[in-house]
Amino acid sequence: MLVRYRMTPNPITIGPDLPITEALEQMRQKKVHRFPVLDGKGKLVGIVSHSDLLYAAPSSATSLNMWEVTYLLNQIKVKEVMTHPVITVDDDCPIEDAARLMRSNAIGGMPVMRAGELVGIITESDIFDVFLELMMAQEGGVRLTALAPYFKGSMAQITAAITAQGGLIHALNTFRGEDRTTWGCVLKVADISKEALLAVVQPLVVEILDVREIPRES
Repeated sequence: MLVRYRMTPNPITIGPDLPITEALEQMRQKKVHRFPVLDGKGKLVGIVSHSDLLYAAPSSATSLNMWEVTYLLNQIKVKEVMTHPVITVDDDCPIEDAARLMRSNAIGGMPVMRAGELVGIITESDIFDVFLELMMAQEGGVRLTALAPYFKGSMAQITAAITAQGGLIHALNTFRGEDRTTWGCVLKVADISKEALLAVVQPLVVEILDVREIPRES
């Protein structure tokens, strides 16, 4: 899955000379938490988040009166609080690489570029949505987590055995085990009971870590 399929295309942008009060109001109206910042030539020069704007505002403990605070805020421009240079990602980047980049840089979103032009924005909410899709969270069935022996074909054995018993595998995800001899798998399977799934999988794995029935979302 590539970033282009999960990004928000044509994101709302603002200019660097916009007062932060106006930027905050636009965020409230548009129900977004960050804006890419473009200069007069349409070049990406920064990104500003809701928290950037709030941190720039005076503390509630300030001795300034309301009119002084309003005047002060109207003098602060987006370019003074935005983040630059900007961490970006290309639209043909694998979604997991984008997630890794956001995680390693502790950021909640990135502008998405194509040939040097802004074409979208990808956020942590988009990553959460991908995770839910990979786990088929909206589907009901039996969710099973197990440690399987680490060798070529071990997952194929498990999935073939489940299918042979009439199970419909909605999701299969793997993770590294406690050592190099095992790896974990998480399965979401429909059209099979919990007891039947356990009977099929248990002889093929090292340990069953968890098994539970999940109702379908209404």
